[in-house]
Amino acid sequence: MCGIIGYIGNENAVPIILDGLKRLEYRGYDSSGIAVMNEDGFDVVKQKGRLSALEELVTRSSVKGFMGIGHTRWATHGEPSDINSHPHLGSQNKVAIVHNGIIENYRQIKERLEQKGIEFVSQTDSEVIAQLAEYYHAGDIVETVIRTANALEGSYALGIMCLDEPDKLIAIKKDNPLIIGVAEHGNFIASDVPAVLAHTNKVYYLNDKEIAILTKTGVEFYNMDREPIHKEPEIITWSLKSAEKGGYEHFMLKEIMEQPKVLKDTIQSAAGDGDNRRIIESLDISKFNRIVITACGSAYNAGMVGRYVFERLCRIPVEVELASEFRYKDPIVDYNTLVIIISQSGETADSIAAMREARRRGAVTLSIVNVIGSTIAKETDYTLYTMAGPEIAVATTKAFSAQLALLYILAVAFAKKLNRISDEEEGRLLSEIASLPDKAAEMLEKFDAIQKYAVTCVGCKSIFFIGRNIDYAIAMEGSLKLKEISYIHSEAYAGGELKHGTISLIEENTLVVAISCCEGLYEKIYSNVEQVISRGAKVLFIGNCIKAVPGEKLEIIELPKINEMFASSLSVIYLQLFSYYVAANKGLDIALIIESMHRTYEKQIFP
Repeated sequence: MCGIIGYIGNENAVPIILDGLKRLEYRGYDSSGIAVMNEDGFDVVKQKGRLSALEELVTRSSVKGFMGIGHTRWATHGEPSDINSHPHLGSQNKVAIVHNGIIENYRQIKERLEQKGIEFVSQTDSEVIAQLAEYYHAGDIVETVIRTANALEGSYALGIMCLDEPDKLIAIKKDNPLIIGVAEHGNFIASDVPAVLAHTNKVYYLNDKEIAILTKTGVEFYNMDREPIHKEPEIITWSLKSAEKGGYEHFMLKEIMEQPKVLKDTIQSAAGDGDNRRIIESLDISKFNRIVITACGSAYNAGMVGRYVFERLCRIPVEVELASEFRYKDPIVDYNTLVIIISQSGETADSIAAMREARRRGAVTLSIVNVIGSTIAKETDYTLYTMAGPEIAVATTKAFSAQLALLYILAVAFAKKLNRISDEEEGRLLSEIASLPDKAAEMLEKFDAIQKYAVTCVGCKSIFFIGRNIDYAIAMEGSLKLKEISYIHSEAYAGGELKHGTISLIEENTLVVAISCCEGLYEKIYSNVEQVISRGAKVLFIGNCIKAVPGEKLEIIELPKINEMFASSLSVIYLQLFSYYVAANKGLDIALIIESMHRTYEKQIFP
């Protein structure tokens, strides 16, 4: 997730761009750069490494101008280096661009341009965009952008400047987020709201293939046929302070600690008098004979938890599909299917594709997202918003908890509409859900045990998470969190599957994290705990129905009592803290290592 910031206005662009880049550091990067337009052309400063190095270099260079673009890069094509950093210029230095995304046909374009005598200086796919735009340019930058975009295959969010039209900053996107901010002293493009929030809370969200033309005094929007588009701005209600660390060492820890408030606000919005409640009440669940939940990563794991709750309360079949596989499997969905899409950002490319495939086949779509104005929020038939505020850490924590809360309330509402539960049972279940914020706060006031235990696990090479029923679903999230931020191999297993070969992986001092919040299955999961201890494993046993006593190989951490259908919201908090403190005690840079994993994956797909 590279970061983009651009500015055109009445103030010096350089400090504005540098500040914006700092606020995008959470997205991860290995290099950065800025390009500023002035009377002499483009001043470009690029630097491998931390932003502080770029800032020092910019200060020495005395770069200045009223329009510029900046970028933080995580390498996908070409090694991290000054040359491969953004912004990129065409060979005649007439066009400058910053790019977030992957250009899948860059090799073909590059070969074609090289045959025409154009020389490339970097190994990136992004330079192709600058060179192609300059090759196409015949005096009209908007026409140039349209021709260039039509030639590109893949994903992109682009900021573009051209010397021939020094009063315009151009933006266009496809399958990568890009916002437009408007302020009294000028206008902005950015990858995310925190980059511009110091200047404005008024933003526009670009849809795919929409073009924004920014000048010092305004913004105009057009489609690819150059027809004007009317767009309404979104007013960001959260403050700049909420997008800062607030004294915590990492955003992840801050966001874990924010979960009681996030749970309270989200529950109130859906079970109280908020907009989410009105959406839920408007849904006629009786029209559907099945539910399909589709998502990626942690959102997929939230869907797995939701599946158990929906099926138990509503007694209708629920399937959970990876969004990255959904559109390729010829899915069986129709107008009798409710498809629920879960995404924190609302811009997850695979989830967008799954949503569009479901709609194409006639399904009714409901999204659970955190970002107002995002692509998924705008394109689904119904939208529920998690009240998580800005989630800066890439490893989701508070948004995941908010997703669970909405799934619980949705399941209870559907069960009542289907007459599967009585008024009294509905009240009891909603009361249990409403107790989650206070119980989460109670846990976060006394997490010393999980913090201390995490210190002893730094040297582990493999950690296994086990659970049964809904506890297995949350074990998957615990395992994912650990993998995301600790660089420790981890797997999650349904407890009953240990005997089918997996038990052979357990050896002396292997760590097994067992979860037990389903009282009727306690003896089953405890039997699994005894099995792995007999093979030399250490066990961290987390739950609210544990009858065992601690021992040399057994550490027990108790959770507050709650209905087992909603216990995942409590167990996940300690799983998040466990993963965080394991990574922190290994001395890892939690703010950056997740993006390293993502970019390694992209390199494997697009070498």
